[in-house]
Amino acid sequence: MSNLRILICGASVAGPTLAYFLAGSGAKVTIVERAPSLRKEGQNIDIRGVGIKVIRRMGVEDDIRKATTGEVGLRFVDERNKIRAEMPAEPGNSNSATSEIEILRGQLAQILVDKSKEKGVEYIFGDYVSTLDQEEHHVRVSFAKSTESKEYDLVIAADGQNSKTRALAFGEKANGCINSLGQYMMYFSMARGDTDSEWARWYNAPGRRCLLIRPDNTGTTRAVFAVISSDPALEQTLEGPIGNQKPIWQELFEDAGWESERALKGLDEAQDCYMQRVAQVKIPSWSCGRVVLAGDAGYCPSPVSGMGTTCALVGSYILAGEIIEHGKDFNAAFQGYEEKFRPFVDKAQKLVPGGPKLLNPETKFGITILNTTLGFMTATGLTKVVGKLAGGAADAFELPDYQNGHS
Repeated sequence: MSNLRILICGASVAGPTLAYFLAGSGAKVTIVERAPSLRKEGQNIDIRGVGIKVIRRMGVEDDIRKATTGEVGLRFVDERNKIRAEMPAEPGNSNSATSEIEILRGQLAQILVDKSKEKGVEYIFGDYVSTLDQEEHHVRVSFAKSTESKEYDLVIAADGQNSKTRALAFGEKANGCINSLGQYMMYFSMARGDTDSEWARWYNAPGRRCLLIRPDNTGTTRAVFAVISSDPALEQTLEGPIGNQKPIWQELFEDAGWESERALKGLDEAQDCYMQRVAQVKIPSWSCGRVVLAGDAGYCPSPVSGMGTTCALVGSYILAGEIIEHGKDFNAAFQGYEEKFRPFVDKAQKLVPGGPKLLNPETKFGITILNTTLGFMTATGLTKVVGKLAGGAADAFELPDYQNGHS
């Protein structure tokens, strides 16, 4: 491992986790991140089941638990803010709506980056891979802001759902790997209000619209607008400037009711907002030569699964373990990675029948039926049963043990 040179693209969750384990076993690891500095923005994300075992093995569990948002559960409310269903967090239950570990994405990334730096990981911010040339014994990499190309034994694309590195390495093999679920989200933070508490609140408006308001640990409130729509304007502005996106969301939610007016004001003032297409990444193979995918770049399960962060942590742990175990026999390492982890991903990506539409009805009558049903299920404990039947990927998986210190 001491002679292995590895480039990782992306400094969010998967990248620093991989770097920690690989560098800890002697590899020379560099992470390149397109953003000019570590991105501190981001909404509430959760770590479930076997994902907790990974952060425990990294020695960061205590730091992460100290940085949690304090969210105690999820409430479905109507336009009068009346609670229609209540799902409290349940420590140890990976299928509850609120995980026992809810943390802001930026804070988790900072903890993981700091931990990886203890192992000597090099970080390059404000740059990205522009070309990849796979040769017999290495990958020759050119960067957008450097005239000097470099050679690496392996390149790992951990740069998200819309990975540019994946497109460079896989070419046509990556075509069609993003499976849109027809939903779009706008994330932002806003001033804390009198109605906010440690409970997350979910409100449905007709037209398959939703507003989710969640607590954080920074003195503000996190908000998410979501809509299921085929409006081409949403797709057209997805990669554009935020100034073109805000007016669309203002128009979408101006008549939505509940606290939408307050949230729209917050969106107008927000400096940390970002828009996302709700989608899954499904690709037949996670590797192409000496390039391999990790995290959302390879197997994004979508935000509605609640499994994205856990998949990134567990997948990174296994990929690092296989590389450490097989050394420069990267074909064997990548094969072991797929054989051990793909069953986990397949289960994590299996959504409840009906997908996002089930929780985002089209009509006011449909919303009433949903709220009544959820209220009955939570009152009778049926949500726990359904959660176990629908998911369980985070619990029903045995985390492999690897030698050479990767444990």
